[in-house]
Amino acid sequence: MSNKPLEKSVRYNSTNTYETLNGFTDKTKNVWIVFHGIGYLSKYFLKYFDELNPVDNYIIAPQAPSKYYLNNSYKHVGASWLTKENTQREIKNNLNYLDAILEAETMLSTHNLIIFGFSQGVSMAARWVAQRKIICNQLVLYAGGIPNELNENDFAHLDANTQISIIIGNQDEYLTKDRLTIEREKSRTIFNGRAKEHIFDGGHIVKKELINSLII
Repeated sequence: MSNKPLEKSVRYNSTNTYETLNGFTDKTKNVWIVFHGIGYLSKYFLKYFDELNPVDNYIIAPQAPSKYYLNNSYKHVGASWLTKENTQREIKNNLNYLDAILEAETMLSTHNLIIFGFSQGVSMAARWVAQRKIICNQLVLYAGGIPNELNENDFAHLDANTQISIIIGNQDEYLTKDRLTIEREKSRTIFNGRAKEHIFDGGHIVKKELINSLII
């Protein structure tokens, strides 16, 4: 008999929350699904969207499932979408969770849909759009990397009217010169040159004015 640990798995039902901002009414024009970065909770991430016109914009913020204390004070809680541990299994779990949100928020297919990912949220937003063939009017990838396993075929379902934006801070501490070159080439290939790059003055931060400018 082996004395080495043996990893097994089980299936079970789980419940997760998500946050919304503003009410959905017959006057709503834009529905946003916004993916926070590592260390955030969705309820706090929504503060970056509170200057959008509340009548026109309904914002949905999924909650990354893996929560943890941010420092040794055990006071503030953050969350992560994925780690290097059991990544493929966690991707599937997250996709199933996002599918459940889509089922609950049935109005999404009839409105201008904006998918927004920040930092680690970019990887989850991109995977969801790619693997579930989500049709959206805007795909915004802000300060994050496109997963390496994705290619141009994964986004072929997006028509020519889909606006794709890549937002980067010129002082982003996580974006080295070499990585910037790699990410630019990746986005150029995957989106066939359709993605518009926006460079702002700043680091790895969310700027409300950039979010506000996405609505024409």
